[in-house]
Amino acid sequence: MATGQLFSRTTQALFYNYKQLPIQRMLDFDFLCGRETPSVAGIINPGAEGFQKLFFGQEEIAIPVHSTIEAACAAHPTADVFINFASFRSAAASSISALKQPTIRVVAIIAEGVPESDTKQLIAYARANNKVVIGPATVGGIQAGAFKIGDTAGTIDNIIQCKLYRPGSVGFVSKSGGMSNELYNTIARVTDGIYEGIAIGGDVFPGSTLSDHVLRFNNIPQVKMIVVLGELGGRDEYSLVEALKQGKVTKPVVAWVSGTCARLFKSEVQFGHAGAKSGGELESAQAKNQALRDAGAVVPTSYEAFEIVIKETFEKLVEEGKITPVKEVTPPQIPEDLNTAIKSGKVRAPTHIISTISDDRGEEPCYAGVPMSSIVEQGYGVGDVISLLWFKRSLPRYCTQFIEICIMLCADHGPCVSGAHNTIVTARAGKDLVSSLVSGLLTIGPRFGGAIDDAARYFKDAYDRGLTPYEFVESMKKKGIRVPGIGHRIKRGDNRDKRVELLQEFARTHFPSVRYMEYAVQVETYTLSKANNLVLNVDGAIGSLFLDLLAGSGLFTKQEIDEIVEIGYLNGLFVLARSIGLIGHTFDQKRLKQPLYRHPWEDVLYTK
Repeated sequence: MATGQLFSRTTQALFYNYKQLPIQRMLDFDFLCGRETPSVAGIINPGAEGFQKLFFGQEEIAIPVHSTIEAACAAHPTADVFINFASFRSAAASSISALKQPTIRVVAIIAEGVPESDTKQLIAYARANNKVVIGPATVGGIQAGAFKIGDTAGTIDNIIQCKLYRPGSVGFVSKSGGMSNELYNTIARVTDGIYEGIAIGGDVFPGSTLSDHVLRFNNIPQVKMIVVLGELGGRDEYSLVEALKQGKVTKPVVAWVSGTCARLFKSEVQFGHAGAKSGGELESAQAKNQALRDAGAVVPTSYEAFEIVIKETFEKLVEEGKITPVKEVTPPQIPEDLNTAIKSGKVRAPTHIISTISDDRGEEPCYAGVPMSSIVEQGYGVGDVISLLWFKRSLPRYCTQFIEICIMLCADHGPCVSGAHNTIVTARAGKDLVSSLVSGLLTIGPRFGGAIDDAARYFKDAYDRGLTPYEFVESMKKKGIRVPGIGHRIKRGDNRDKRVELLQEFARTHFPSVRYMEYAVQVETYTLSKANNLVLNVDGAIGSLFLDLLAGSGLFTKQEIDEIVEIGYLNGLFVLARSIGLIGHTFDQKRLKQPLYRHPWEDVLYTK
């Protein structure tokens, strides 16, 4: 066991099993104390590497993350404290690994419930190699104005109230982390504050004992008096009694063993800690308090009087000239986190994203204000979900049916079209699903599947301006623009696209008005007089019918309709639909285990 000071203003630690809040509290304490370097040198997260962003005062810093203890120790040879936030299942194994590293001097084990047999092995190894174990079941420890472990001393407000941002004259050791916070406050009220405080943990077999730390404090010149808070159960306090009797502790010791109320119970009582249980008479709080009093410690008559005797002991040392009270300093202001400041109403900050279609902040996600449970319970279909997420309103059933029909009809058009071909080639190259899908989607544009918006745009403009089919087609010809939605590589006037016929039949049966579709049919009649392949294709049918859906439903203003067409909503239907087919082609090629595709030479014209 170390015989002197454990920590200093330059002490750095490795933090095992990343926890954002305890690390940030350590860094805030560093800033409060005026440290030049962060006390956390590195983080160990098994299986992960990289960096974690945290704040050191106002500066955002990146703390390295290592996947193994060995790698972290090699990267940070000056970090000699290992703070272990592993669960009780792996705390022992990771702690023994840390103790075996030559650079590690102190290990703090936060977890409760570490098997006693494992703890005994840790203690034996640490003592044999002159290393210190704090815990298990500990909150850690603190050297005022220099270094703290994890959540020790709680919030920054509590640390400031307890004056832990600068060193005092009192060494303090306790079994309880929670009671440590209480005593830090008490000691700050009646003395010049803590120099070092340790919570050894409440397990039956702590890695280091009360007497271990009292003996350390006795060797630290800055510590002028020692305060000890023990508890019933176990015999740890008796090692301190022996040290006092043997004269190994020369500084005033003020002590109290809690748990005197245990005698009020008729049977053995288990208090909060594993080691805090009323056993035989020697393990009672009363017996321990008396033994400490007989050995020379200052022991009050009750916990309520603990503060009084601490004050009296401190004032006596001041009168004797053994303590010169520390001058008070004003600690720097810790910058407040933005989220905390916003919640408290201290600042207002602009948002970076606006969303009007969905909200996941409540108990369940909502689409355009409709809860997910309602969507399921009321039997909404894919068309209904699209109407909520794309158009921000519930459309009539015939509208959502039309959307679903469009998706079904456009899901695939065989393996030979450009999108499917690209997807097939990519899948056969061994690429993943997303890569194969995207390679097909990237071909969608004016020449393949991307003409729905243009068809709607041009048909709407021509109809709204009252152009005859002849005037419309000929004006497009003069501009050198092919009429979007007209023309097909395979279909002819005497061999119409079945998909177009199905869409038209549905619309005539269910839509209140089909004036845009009828106008498109009139344009088709004129273009067929020029060439037999200039038929109304599926892009033109969907584009014109969607205009009828938007205008005939009575749910959209003219401005909204123009905006929907301009933004590209209608091409979104083709992208959504064709994704289904492209995914199918990807799975088909992988299921068939098709080899890498190479285009045949005979299908290429090689020319100069």
